[in-house]
Amino acid sequence: MSKEILRKRLIRIRKINFSDQRINFIQLKKILNKLNIKKNQNIGGYYPINCEIGSLDVLEKLERNKFKISLPVTKKNNIMDFYEWCFKKPLKVSNRGIPEPSTARKVFPDVLIVPLVGFDRNKFRLGYGGGFYDRYISRVSKFKKVITIGFAFSFQELQTVPINKFDQKLDIILTDKGIIK
Repeated sequence: MSKEILRKRLIRIRKINFSDQRINFIQLKKILNKLNIKKNQNIGGYYPINCEIGSLDVLEKLERNKFKISLPVTKKNNIMDFYEWCFKKPLKVSNRGIPEPSTARKVFPDVLIVPLVGFDRNKFRLGYGGGFYDRYISRVSKFKKVITIGFAFSFQELQTVPINKFDQKLDIILTDKGIIK
């Protein structure tokens, strides 16, 4: 099955099955501790859209625990960068309809939380098809080790995600039901 067909099917299933579920903060904190991620390091998150699993409460708890938070800003030519943000600062809605920081301080996260349309046990992800995260991870990993953690509902798991040479494997996937390492 093609990525486009899988993507449409999974987004439809996600909309039907969506409930305001969130990732377990305690599980994420244990992962960060095991990976030796310390306070004041930067966590790149995402603002959930299109019935994605909730991430804002986790980001807020991370911020309260003295981690620095950043969110993506998309630009021309499907380029994406991360900019520092905190919950006290307003967001602006991009031309893609996604809330983004309006600050000018670009950062390179130590940990990148990635939204998923679908995933498999090999930790490959299916995204929306723009290649934003794959290009970002590929570009940044040339000069910095970034730990990638996908967030998803457990029902988004696939037997196999069709991949190509541009697709980036994640380090960990965290769902509402558990962890895939």
